[in-house]
Amino acid sequence: MRLIALSLTLLLALPAVSHAGGDGATIRRTSYGIPHVRAADYRNLGLGLGYAFAEDNICMMADIVVTLSAERSRWFGPDATTESGDNNLVSDLYHQRLNQSGVVERALTQPSRQARDLVSGYVTGFNRYLARTGVADLPDARCRGAAWVRPITELDVWRRVHQVAGLTGGEGFQEPVVAAQPPGTPAPAKLVQRSEQRPGSNGIALGRQATGGTGMVLGNPHLQWDDDWRFYQSQLTIPGELNVSGAGLYGVPVVAIGHNDRLGWTHTASDAQTVTVSRLTLVPGAPTSYLVDGQAQRMIAEQVTVSARQADGSVKPVTKTLYRTPDGPLVADPGPLRWTDTTAHVLRDANSGNLAVVDQWLAIARARSVPDLHQALVRHQALPWVNTLAADSTATAYYSDIQVVPHVTDEQKARCAGGPDIGLVILDGSRSSCGWGTDADAVRPGVLGPNRLPHLIRDDHVSNMNNSPWLANPAAPLTGYPSIVGDVGTERSPRTRLGLDMIADRLDGSDGLGRPGFTLSTLESTMFGNRNLTAEEGLKPVVELCRANPTLNGVDVREACATLAKWSGTGDTGERSRGAFFWRTFINLAWRPNVNFWLVPYDPADPVHTPRGINTADPGVGRAFADAVRAFANAGVPVDVTLDDVQHYEGIPIHGCRGPEGCFNVISVPGAPRPLNQIPDVPHGTSFVMAVELTKNGPRASTLLVYGQSADKASPHHHDQARLYVEKKWVSERFSEQEIARDPNLTVRHVH
Repeated sequence: MRLIALSLTLLLALPAVSHAGGDGATIRRTSYGIPHVRAADYRNLGLGLGYAFAEDNICMMADIVVTLSAERSRWFGPDATTESGDNNLVSDLYHQRLNQSGVVERALTQPSRQARDLVSGYVTGFNRYLARTGVADLPDARCRGAAWVRPITELDVWRRVHQVAGLTGGEGFQEPVVAAQPPGTPAPAKLVQRSEQRPGSNGIALGRQATGGTGMVLGNPHLQWDDDWRFYQSQLTIPGELNVSGAGLYGVPVVAIGHNDRLGWTHTASDAQTVTVSRLTLVPGAPTSYLVDGQAQRMIAEQVTVSARQADGSVKPVTKTLYRTPDGPLVADPGPLRWTDTTAHVLRDANSGNLAVVDQWLAIARARSVPDLHQALVRHQALPWVNTLAADSTATAYYSDIQVVPHVTDEQKARCAGGPDIGLVILDGSRSSCGWGTDADAVRPGVLGPNRLPHLIRDDHVSNMNNSPWLANPAAPLTGYPSIVGDVGTERSPRTRLGLDMIADRLDGSDGLGRPGFTLSTLESTMFGNRNLTAEEGLKPVVELCRANPTLNGVDVREACATLAKWSGTGDTGERSRGAFFWRTFINLAWRPNVNFWLVPYDPADPVHTPRGINTADPGVGRAFADAVRAFANAGVPVDVTLDDVQHYEGIPIHGCRGPEGCFNVISVPGAPRPLNQIPDVPHGTSFVMAVELTKNGPRASTLLVYGQSADKASPHHHDQARLYVEKKWVSERFSEQEIARDPNLTVRHVH
């Protein structure tokens, strides 16, 4: 009977697939709403993906378009905030200035015909769903009948591509751009970045020595859960041309993290800086003029006008003058980047005008091996702000930071230093010799060429947990690259050290998961082991400290001490998690500048295992413990609160912990207690997880899109995968035609 049922399933599926040879696309959805789009060409492939995405996330895409069209104040009022937390008026002024500049339109010469066809089809598919459904009958109540929902255009999608490319660049400096005004105008009240959490990720690629003969990749990006920077999962197939499965960011019609039949890859947020700041020397008495090589130059003043809805419902224009130079917009904050009578600052973004990233991801998806992938990265050099980790069916592992990085050498940084150390490269804008250089092998002027950027090919393992490329593999440290790419010989984050330790423990079998070496199963278990490095290093001595001192700094700490003594020391939820949130609060407070936190200091000769231990002899550690108890009491939260009560999504408890604690499975929730009824859903952390093995017989993959395929709370695929996540279960990916046809929840739709 089982064979008969399988045969019937295959027969039912095959006629639908055959339509892909003509116009239109076939969308087959498997369990958890994952679309497998098949078409004969890129335009029809985009058509199918756009239609499927609209079915799941039409309101979110409409909201993205409102943002990029600078119309948030018109529809929602100037004082409301965007999905990302920016003020609507600030967002509109920023994006309207960008739109007036024509930067996206000028860059439309970059994409290939294939990329343009893909976007064109995506727009058609999205609009076809909208037309067939009607705004008044949209399934998502958030935008049903809304006047701000409209058909999208190709320019809307290319603006979204540009926004993604600039996520860690100009997009993250909206407030400083809008706030930049000459002296004599009101100073900005504060510097507001677009998100409290920068993009983060873990990535591991494994070669034959680590697996026994197959390539494996673990992808674990950390992005926002509560805004439009979410992932959407799909499989995209053009027979004989493209067959890729994985996930991409909302509104960009590509798979950014995924695999084909021979290659798997993931990305992590790179430590490289993609922007620089130029410190201008102003002409005395003329705060909008500046000197370059002694010659006066005038800033470009631009009138930027947006529409804003008033309290009485009327819509009125709001105009503000913003300033720029040929290098980029002026930026200002109340601190080191103040616009004074003598100095001002300009932001220059290496990804400004980068639309080639669509072709870059298509080239990666078509790569058949690690050498193919490397050549694709060198040829396009269009990845923005990410590292790449990959493995192929020959069991070769690969790490690369070949991306878009400003051409700023260490000699230039030293010669042209133009300001205080604020985490950005600040160059002297008064000298033309301090502008960006160019390498002969660079794809575009002003960026470092691929030969200056690090990469590593190994047959054991490579990894990255958002630190610099230096220890992608500790046995083969990467050095010699410019410091704008990242540092060398410095302390690694607790999350990086834990990740390296997890790999080492699996390779020698000391993690208790069985025989040494990775299998797909042990790779999955490693991902969700929820280890906490600071707890492993210091839980025992901290408990000894509080047991020996039941009163610390005048605070009774016995209950908190007893709670920590029973805690599992991991990021698991349930009863064994009592103490995890207290530990998080304590660690945050203990990492004060005047506390000698680590017992064993950082040793450059042993960067993987140092620093380590918690120095309970430092009085600051005891003060931090007492302060943590006070903080819980002031918030009215019991010290033994479970993680379930503070880490949840749609009422579902979410395991994991914060990266600074030394956690690999990052779930970022506030580190300080607040009343339980004021704790929001998880805002950031582990998003799309992929564990893939590249065998000679094809890929085997497990995935999990933790928050589900749809942002619509009424959708059955809004949090269905979150329920799997609770139990540390994965979705067995269906990649081959036979696997897709066997899915018990298979549905088939052909879209013209």
